[in-house]
Amino acid sequence: MTLPRDPQSFLQVIEKNKGIIYKVANGYCKDPENRKDLIQEITLQLWHSFDRYNEQYKLSTWMYRIALNVSISFYRKESRRTEISQTMPDGIINFPDGDTDELAEVAQLHQFIRELKEMDKAVILLYLDENSHQEIGDILGLSVTNVSTKIGRIKEMLRVKFSTQN
Repeated sequence: MTLPRDPQSFLQVIEKNKGIIYKVANGYCKDPENRKDLIQEITLQLWHSFDRYNEQYKLSTWMYRIALNVSISFYRKESRRTEISQTMPDGIINFPDGDTDELAEVAQLHQFIRELKEMDKAVILLYLDENSHQEIGDILGLSVTNVSTKIGRIKEMLRVKFSTQN
């Protein structure tokens, strides 16, 4: 299947796969305003790269690779800016009525993921998005064995963090 390379086709691809962009941006950026900037930057880079998309790869693999590269660069810039400026401590999270324990655990998981090293964060985000080990390896340039090892280590580290929080 040949992918048309016009603006309308690009918008259709983005609309159909916007979940990839949002998942990666949410994983790398906690601040909602900065997250909007990151989403715009990812979309812009996808647009600039759209005519160079190689159809021998899955579209989602191509999108993940660009989104992760942009997010890592954005994260590095943001980290340097945060080091220079004085940050305010995180506020208390207000949960809507419902299962607040489950929501708190999800918020805690997101926090733990944000604290991971950049590569580990990318691996676990792709894993949680139900990508196969082969797909994760293709996206990140890792062997399947390396992906499996990293996932096992990250899961264990997250288990330890959760057990020490309770």
